[in-house]
Amino acid sequence: MPQRILLVEDEAPIRDMLEFVLQQSGFETEQAEDYQVAIDKVKEPYPDLILLDWMLPGGSGVQLAKKLKQHEYTRHIPIIMLTARGEEEDKVRGLDSGADDYITKPFSAKELVARIKAVMRRAAPTSDEMPININGLVLDPVSHRVTANDQPIDMGPTEFKLLHFFMTHIERVYSREQLLDNVWGTNVYVEDRTVDVHIRRLRKAISIFGHDDFIQTVRGAGYRFSAKV
Repeated sequence: MPQRILLVEDEAPIRDMLEFVLQQSGFETEQAEDYQVAIDKVKEPYPDLILLDWMLPGGSGVQLAKKLKQHEYTRHIPIIMLTARGEEEDKVRGLDSGADDYITKPFSAKELVARIKAVMRRAAPTSDEMPININGLVLDPVSHRVTANDQPIDMGPTEFKLLHFFMTHIERVYSREQLLDNVWGTNVYVEDRTVDVHIRRLRKAISIFGHDDFIQTVRGAGYRFSAKV
């Protein structure tokens, strides 16, 4: 699934240039032309990285970075600030706001892509390859094994991906559409009801010690994974 980058820049020609460069490098992109549009577009499924201009209509890039880093669900999103400001004090101010890197205009396409990849590598959680243990239900993403109270559990690859997503996003409600986007991918056509089928299979697979209660149906909203049953 391609990584998605939100471009926050008030000048359309620059946004279009950035979009072309990033799409040529295999990224998906979305554009925002001002502060409020950017706020509206930072929602699930969240972007993997934000390219953020310093000066924006309706607010500054620094203000936006601070706002995102204060929110529980957006603080993990890496931010690279783009600006014509090159003074050391401004760079420090940008980084202090929560930005992960800082690129001064003008810059080359190669430099931009290299910096993006470097920031994404740094931002990738090291726990991705560590086993996840929630009340005796253990998922190991490296060996691709699931156990419940040390008893092995067999499940299909889709159920495994679904469980991995749930166990890394606990206590949050996801609609069927959001689960499709995050587990199946945005470029795959799958009917919403397919999610229900795989939820049932997953519940059955982990029911050996009652862990099926962890996957909760939230009426009118979707599904939530919670150990608080």
